[in-house]
Amino acid sequence: MALGPLDHAEAVAIYRATVIGPLMHRVLTHGQLAAELRALSEQRFRPPGAHSTRTYSVPTLERWLYAYRSAGLDGLRPQPRSDRGFAQDISDELRTLLLDIRREHPDASVPLILKTLVDEGRLDEGKVSEPTVRRLYAAHGLRRRAARADGESRTRLRWQAERPGALWHGDVCHVTGCTVGGRAMPIRIHGLLDDASRYGVALEAHATEKEAEMLGMTADAIRRHGKPDALYFDNGATYRGELLKIACARLGITLLHARPYDPQARGKMERFWRTLREGCLNYVGAVASLEELNATLRAFLDRRYHPAPHAGLLGKSPAKVYAARPAGERVVDEKALRAALTDRTRRRVSGDNVVSVDGVAWQLDQGYLAGQVVSVARCFVAPDEPPWVEHEGKRLVLHPVDPQRNARRKRLPCGGPAADQPTRPVDFNPARTLGRRAGSGEDTSDSGGAA
Repeated sequence: MALGPLDHAEAVAIYRATVIGPLMHRVLTHGQLAAELRALSEQRFRPPGAHSTRTYSVPTLERWLYAYRSAGLDGLRPQPRSDRGFAQDISDELRTLLLDIRREHPDASVPLILKTLVDEGRLDEGKVSEPTVRRLYAAHGLRRRAARADGESRTRLRWQAERPGALWHGDVCHVTGCTVGGRAMPIRIHGLLDDASRYGVALEAHATEKEAEMLGMTADAIRRHGKPDALYFDNGATYRGELLKIACARLGITLLHARPYDPQARGKMERFWRTLREGCLNYVGAVASLEELNATLRAFLDRRYHPAPHAGLLGKSPAKVYAARPAGERVVDEKALRAALTDRTRRRVSGDNVVSVDGVAWQLDQGYLAGQVVSVARCFVAPDEPPWVEHEGKRLVLHPVDPQRNARRKRLPCGGPAADQPTRPVDFNPARTLGRRAGSGEDTSDSGGAA
């Protein structure tokens, strides 16, 4: 264990002793000491934690020297003011008022308190600064800053799920300054992280952060690892879609969202992104394709991240902790997974047999459905799988619109599907029936006329 100063005051005392070190144990006459102090005052020193150097005057150096000779290192420790924190710039009456306001209104911010007092004429503008008021509150054991809006005082604690698979974190990492196939483009890396083991159950790079891409990745992770008890996301649009909510309900997964404007609640995911950047993303530069980048991300997980000891796991690796999960736990079969992640919407087929889904035009081969409203389904288990139309119990596949091919295609029938052939001849002839009635002398006029 390294030996260091007990506190900031001792660090300052050690620094001051270093500055006057050449003079502390030398026996000098009065004239020699004055010359040495002048020479020392022309040298530059860097105080602890400072980003620049500075010089010290002869009286300051002389005071440090005699303080050290008198009391040793303790004589060089900086002494705080006896009235520190008691806001000497304000009167006793105003000080009491500020303290009473904080006790009665803990949720009021210091800027709001000062502005209100200025508007009411009880305080001159600029007379008291916000840091002065905060120091005053701290000196009296009151809150330096306003309490939370809900009036609830929260203590942040380190927490962790009780077992692997209980909770997955999900988030998107934005990557810039990378070229794909020689072209600069933004990259969005979607990730899922197991809370208890810090194991990366999914990590994929995409050009966008659409809900469909996130759902496809999540479905693949559930297929390989089984479903978690809960999913924990932020409040971005990617994680607020109706389909995600429905899919989680169908699969029996609890959907959780972090409190808005509380990034600390997402600390594990943010720490993972930092590790990924420092160990991989900062050195990517240029890749031939997103597939190549995804192969790099998988290699990072398997070779670097998963086997490495993790401080949050008391030195154990994510792979070792995650391996303790029972095999086959909470497995979801393919049929149930597809059913949970299948979305159905109502769309009207255009006159040229085109259905639009998320701005993409799809061709329908059944011409008799032109102009009708149909049910269009798509499955996010396989994002590349084309959507289809469900009509009268049948699944009608959609195809991407190809105008050049349509120019050479045989036109589709618009009157509906060809009728089935009858199983036997049918005796049905309305004209013959009318002729028989006329020959028998029956009155075929409208019997509903006047008598």
